[in-house]
Amino acid sequence: MGGIAAIARQAGHQVTGCDANVYPPMSTQLEAQGIQLIEGFSPDQISLKPDLFIIGNVVSRGNPLMEAILEQGLPYQSGPQWLGEQVLQGKHVLAVAGTHGKTTTTAMLTWILQANGFEPGYLIGGVPNNFDVSARLGEQTAKSKSHYFVIEADEYDTAFFDKRSKFVHYRPRTAILNNLEFDHADIFADISAIETQFHHLVRTVPGSGCLIVNAAEESLKRVIDRGCWSTVDRFGVIDRANAISEVDPDWSLKDTQNDGFKVLFKSQEVAEVVWDQDASVTGRHNQLNALAAIAAANHIGIAPKEAAQALGTFKNVKRRMEIIGRVNGITIYDDFAHHPTAIATTVDGLRRKISNNQKARILAVLEPRSNTMKLGVMKSQLPDSLKDADLVFAYGASSGKDALGWDLKESLAPMGAKAQAFDDLEKLMAAVKKEANSGDMILVMSNGGFGGVHRKLLEMLK
Repeated sequence: MGGIAAIARQAGHQVTGCDANVYPPMSTQLEAQGIQLIEGFSPDQISLKPDLFIIGNVVSRGNPLMEAILEQGLPYQSGPQWLGEQVLQGKHVLAVAGTHGKTTTTAMLTWILQANGFEPGYLIGGVPNNFDVSARLGEQTAKSKSHYFVIEADEYDTAFFDKRSKFVHYRPRTAILNNLEFDHADIFADISAIETQFHHLVRTVPGSGCLIVNAAEESLKRVIDRGCWSTVDRFGVIDRANAISEVDPDWSLKDTQNDGFKVLFKSQEVAEVVWDQDASVTGRHNQLNALAAIAAANHIGIAPKEAAQALGTFKNVKRRMEIIGRVNGITIYDDFAHHPTAIATTVDGLRRKISNNQKARILAVLEPRSNTMKLGVMKSQLPDSLKDADLVFAYGASSGKDALGWDLKESLAPMGAKAQAFDDLEKLMAAVKKEANSGDMILVMSNGGFGGVHRKLLEMLK
């Protein structure tokens, strides 16, 4: 919603926004663009008399401002519908869908286009470090006559009055299907329900379009098997022993140093990605994110070598393995991971990064606060997702809207003394401070503000 607000402002509209809890980095970015932010959903905001209310999916019936809008019959629309009709119409949309890696892959693909002179419009669900803002309307240049627009395509529902996934409004010509696991247990009954939404997305891609599909995902194979009317390029690591297809993926990779890799197309080497070592791009998951972005860029005429060269100057998105600071030899990272798979790949990525340092330990500090985690659907997967961490400090609120409906300590019990659970942030931070030694990596993972734990730990460890 912050990105959509920024695009509306760039299009010349006066924009005001409200939310229950407005916090950086998005609040800072919006204020810098002259967008007034209002805390809370007071019906008094009707007095602003906007031409249109754009409603995010956090708003539900009973919300006082929404009730006033409905009562007075004022015009409203969902963010994705407004974007699809007012911004994306007539553009070549490159959409990035998947349970994990959407934000990073969207940022990668956008940077590839930008570095090659395309000046794309884009909407990224985070703050990308290669750009000043998370969303841009885009410019028409000699290279971008088709008005390219790169968008993070979320499968979560659109609004309380439109229960389709957001991405059905985007009508892409190039679509990445990065992965597909069960998530969002608050709105989807099972993985089959999510696959149905992904197939709705597939149905909107034209015949001249291209789907970039993760070759290792059984769920995505089922989606494509339901019907496909576009070219399909598959990407992944060649693993014939565990392959779900007898055909190798079109796009594959070979490891090089520091999580870099060689890019292969139809088994022929076509490029090599060498990461900037300060970019915090680690792990197999980010290699696959990059491979998908290279394949998508190839569909619009950017050669793999040019795409790989651009990725050499890629800087990750804020809150994706972002280094908050270093103090007394201890490094503190902030990451958005909250689904067990994302937690596992994030910890693995950091483990790979420090593999040459025998003394370095990973202290994982976790807040499982997503709607799915609060429901307890994936609580049994937590111990395995954290197995590569040396110590685990987990926080679960005992009351309030972020309270867990299950026993966090009991869930982590299989990890023994390696894991501790807390319902008090001060006690959690004190425990981390007591254990942290020079050379340790403190990896903070949450999809929320987590009470500012990152900065507070940095101060405490001084």
